[in-house]
Amino acid sequence: MHNFKKGIKLVICLLICALVIKALDILLYPCTFVRNDIHTVTNEQKDVVILGTSNGMSDLDPDSMLEGTKMTGHNLCVGGEYPVDAYYLTKLVIEKQHPKTIIFELSPGYFTTEKEKGNNYLLFYHEFPMSITKAEYYANTMLDCDFRSPLFAFHEYSLQYELSKMKDTVYQKMTNNYDVSYLKGQAQEYHENGFIEKYPVAIENFPSYSPTLFSKDEVKATNMEYLDKLIRLCKENDIEFIATTMPLAATMLVQEEESYRDAWDYFSEYFREKGVEYYNFNREYYKSYGHELANYVDYDGHMNGDSAKAFSKVFGDVVFGDEALN
Repeated sequence: MHNFKKGIKLVICLLICALVIKALDILLYPCTFVRNDIHTVTNEQKDVVILGTSNGMSDLDPDSMLEGTKMTGHNLCVGGEYPVDAYYLTKLVIEKQHPKTIIFELSPGYFTTEKEKGNNYLLFYHEFPMSITKAEYYANTMLDCDFRSPLFAFHEYSLQYELSKMKDTVYQKMTNNYDVSYLKGQAQEYHENGFIEKYPVAIENFPSYSPTLFSKDEVKATNMEYLDKLIRLCKENDIEFIATTMPLAATMLVQEEESYRDAWDYFSEYFREKGVEYYNFNREYYKSYGHELANYVDYDGHMNGDSAKAFSKVFGDVVFGDEALN
């Protein structure tokens, strides 16, 4: 009887702790654009889903890209999204719907670096609905993080930032509100289709930039392993897989010519072996769109909104041209 009472007290204590942690999460963990992204792709059928990095996020507007095709799309690109994330995001999408096409935006530097533990994983994991994919993602990524990370996800953000957002955060969560106006900032705005439109920046105000150079000798095996798995996953589910690289400013291509040449050679050969279409707008499709600095907001290849929408139309014509005729 004594042991039973101790057990009851322990259970009550654990329940109280769980409730406190949940309350703190509701109060302090901000509503990010990834929350909106995951909500959309798990509740709405989309023909085309775009995965990749911040370059894809700011350069590809699904509405402009698919104009005239009768297809729908969503941009799931995020800065810090590695192949492991793209793989589990695709698994989650397939668990909830069945897209016709997956577009994978490739930034070479992501393949020679390892994903940082912590907030970069939580950004996705925190928003995954309860599912088999969430359990698998946790087992293969979050177990390598500090065990406190998934429990105290709000710890990854500064308290000052969280407190400034707390009123809106609680309101959005308690009312299941996904209004994109909450995600509008001074330099950019989020659209319902996942595209983040960046406001123009004068060239003289571009931030300094040190690119992550590519070398095939530094490619991380884990990154290629998950890219392999992503391609297989799409083939197994009869989903078209397309790879692409966004156009970069000509000055940057010249400045790091050897590194980019090695990257284009490496991935062109890789996708050729995999039987995957690779649309590289810095080589084969270089002349399809302008590479002037005025099209960008920095030296890293992030386009301003007007340029991104114009490029997205070009991208759509190149990749989905036949669909517009049907």
